[in-house]
Amino acid sequence: MIAADFHQIYNAFFDGFQLSRRYADRTEQLPVPRHAGEGALRRFVPRPDLEIVISDYTLSRNRQFQLRTDSAMVELSFCLQGKRELHISGRRHEFRSNRCTLQLMDRFHAHFDFVGNQPMLAVGIGIPVVTFDRFMEDFEGKRAVDFAKLVDRSPFRLFEQAIEPAASVILQQMLDASYSNGTRKIYMESKALELLSLSFHTLLWDREPDDKHIRSKLSKNDLEKIRQAQEVLLHRMDSPPSLLELSRTVGLNDFKLKIGFKEVYGHTVFGYLREKRLEKALLLLQKGQVNVNQAACVVGYSNPSHFAEVFREKYGFNPGELVRK
Repeated sequence: MIAADFHQIYNAFFDGFQLSRRYADRTEQLPVPRHAGEGALRRFVPRPDLEIVISDYTLSRNRQFQLRTDSAMVELSFCLQGKRELHISGRRHEFRSNRCTLQLMDRFHAHFDFVGNQPMLAVGIGIPVVTFDRFMEDFEGKRAVDFAKLVDRSPFRLFEQAIEPAASVILQQMLDASYSNGTRKIYMESKALELLSLSFHTLLWDREPDDKHIRSKLSKNDLEKIRQAQEVLLHRMDSPPSLLELSRTVGLNDFKLKIGFKEVYGHTVFGYLREKRLEKALLLLQKGQVNVNQAACVVGYSNPSHFAEVFREKYGFNPGELVRK
């Protein structure tokens, strides 16, 4: 299958998945054939340069197919449940649950492997390269990063991280809206743009700072260890390590970790942790999974009153208001 432009890459993917589609570039639901499994992929095209695909299905057996394209695109993917594999240029990439991946693809030949008898829930957001490069520009037209420089004549480049709490909130809003007949294009578009902006910050702009002073103090190895520290904090949100323990865990001295973390993420280590705790608590309360005391406990607050105070300070309302809704 040869995909000649942005939307045709998606068309070729749907065809390879043996989905019956009616449009080349329109919003529609694509049910998985009964002989292949159950569920569907829901395609949203709120504007000509944006594709949103929500995958919610279970295959009855393992599936494989190939896709070749002479075009280029950028896709941001969030795997919420299940996993799949992608082979490009002899390299294997696994998309796992609770992971976010940013994929830059340029004239690639891909081999897809899908796991059978395993529920898959994922959200993908695709844009053409011209839109990606425009998003990289500041108001003076200068680009912090550039597609061509990032891929550097390679057919594929991938950036990956754990799904952050802020992204989880937006993803849940998108999933809820995707089942509503009254959802407007502007809503799905705005949520997709939120996710793109959030992920570009953490995966591109923060990962590759353009300030020479910052770059002179942080090597690529330092930046990777700071990234690891960020993931440790998200994973151990309920019982975080001390700064000294965190620095030993990632193999970076505590002074460099403290200074570097602030430069990369714009917060102190524990200021960042505070923000992510509150974002996760907001998500849990919005989903109606817990009460206020339970939310406080899950994100590591032993004092519910203090939790309610900092929650109100950040969001402007009491956490209990979400429980009553």
